[in-house]
Amino acid sequence: MIRATDLKQEPASDSATLAALAENAAVEVIERKGGWTRVKAGEAEGWVRMLALRYGAGAAKPGATGLTQLFNVARTGSSGTQVTTGVRGLDAQDLANAQPNPAELAKLQGFAADRDAAASFAAQGSLAAKPVEYPKP
Repeated sequence: MIRATDLKQEPASDSATLAALAENAAVEVIERKGGWTRVKAGEAEGWVRMLALRYGAGAAKPGATGLTQLFNVARTGSSGTQVTTGVRGLDAQDLANAQPNPAELAKLQGFAADRDAAASFAAQGSLAAKPVEYPKP
């Protein structure tokens, strides 16, 4: 734990508190749900805010907020499962080896709205059109 925090019964700030976890307490990560992580601390099991966790071994650097650790690979316990939180970028080799995926493209195209559906949605939300000037290439 990056700081002292409450172990909650459910992943919600107004949920019942099961226990108080001390700063630097070691916990086992079980699952993640939105901004919450289910952990096991000793015999107690419950939910803590994701940003209250420090992943990996070692002490935090002075002034660290935990955001750096959030994007690092973390061990979740004796199971040996590794969890990565964040977005991995593409390097030149990834791009060179990329292959098309027609099924995923078709799925993506299925999310597109036609002009009439978009206009209807905009009207329901009292949205107005706004022209945007694009620079010429």
